[in-house]
Amino acid sequence: MVQSLFSFHNRATLTELLKLAWPVVLARLGIMTMGLTDAIVVGHYASRELAYHSLAWAPSSVVLTTAVGLMMGVQVMTARLLGEGRGDEVGAVLRRGMTYALQIGFVAMIGLLLLGPFGLVHMGLEDGLGEGATPALMVFALSMPAYLISICALFFLEGLHRPKAGMVAMWVANAVNLALNLLLVPDILGIGLDGAVASAWATFGARAALAIFLVIFILRLPEARAWGVFNKPKRDKAVESQQIKVGLGGGASNFIEVGAFAAMTLFAGQLGAAETASWAVVINVSAIVFMVPMGLSSATAVLVGRSYGGGDRAGVMRGGLAGVGVVTVLAFLIAIGLWLTAPLVVGAYTTDPAILAIAAPALALATLFFVADAQQVVAAQANRAAGDVVWPTLMHLLSYGFIMIPLGWFLAHRMGVDGLVWSVIVASLISGALLTGRFVRIARRLPTTRATPVS
Repeated sequence: MVQSLFSFHNRATLTELLKLAWPVVLARLGIMTMGLTDAIVVGHYASRELAYHSLAWAPSSVVLTTAVGLMMGVQVMTARLLGEGRGDEVGAVLRRGMTYALQIGFVAMIGLLLLGPFGLVHMGLEDGLGEGATPALMVFALSMPAYLISICALFFLEGLHRPKAGMVAMWVANAVNLALNLLLVPDILGIGLDGAVASAWATFGARAALAIFLVIFILRLPEARAWGVFNKPKRDKAVESQQIKVGLGGGASNFIEVGAFAAMTLFAGQLGAAETASWAVVINVSAIVFMVPMGLSSATAVLVGRSYGGGDRAGVMRGGLAGVGVVTVLAFLIAIGLWLTAPLVVGAYTTDPAILAIAAPALALATLFFVADAQQVVAAQANRAAGDVVWPTLMHLLSYGFIMIPLGWFLAHRMGVDGLVWSVIVASLISGALLTGRFVRIARRLPTTRATPVS
């Protein structure tokens, strides 16, 4: 891999990857910064409210991340059509994506509203935690349609190699979220809401503002008409099928992975409020770090998808290996930094001594899975962009579904939060090795002229 990364005209691929990746990474960091802002403001308000927020976020994040995965087809197919020289058809990809976003968003919202509260109350959590988390969960549910609209727009712009607008919009939305959190969480306005549920309303407002801005921005682009944004999409069953197929693969993988992490949160809830809040800190920091490889995975998918659309086998290999190589280096550096500063990072979330004593060593331990977790998400997206959809999902099912969940339950009741972290370490190592190896095999098997799906 190292030879492939540095022995090029490959330097051009690496340069293009980094140019595309940095605004995408910042946009993904912006997504998680909303959660970070919520957790910090709520954690300083009351540690029990932080536990409520964490438990409300767990089921909503499963649904949300699954839904975001279903939108991946917008990004991949936009890049692929550009590679094929069919830029006038990308508007059809966007319009289909927006339709899917609304459909999925409303189904997700209704599902969470109807099933979420029942699940929290009957999950065997410590007394009062499920009831306390329910109002925040219901507000998170209401924001689903707007959020998926914004994700569809972000993916479209990234597929077009225009990620900077989405990055700027995301950070403006973060400013809105911070302002609303500071006003609502301590109930400065005296409206009768505070803590976790007030923070959820702040997130709702930020997500709605983000969706409105991005839609208006795309519609006002000079190229929008040439892309076919305003035209009713022509029925192209092949493109439509691939868009759905990529989305289903991404959605299934996200469901498995995030569902497994949500299960870890529920296992923490069985241990107690301090353990739940401590795990919330660990997983929130890890999720923020994860946005770096998530951003690089999107940039990698765009490069791989464009090369795949153009029948460039060598370009597919270069793009994928460049993504895996860069993310390995970055994840290692981040892991070292957090390992050295874990107590300080946890202290930014809470001053509760009980939580500090649990969360600080657990966060230091969590840095062991950062590199493998980064490799697996980039390799998975590279596989999908190269036409391989089924196998990444199966590998995620094995690593996170069949290994991490039962191992996490077993270790949690013997080692506490550290046991949860060890289960993630094992799952990430397995997933990273399998998916990286799979991509190399797939890239070598691709035809040199015309791109065809391999799964």
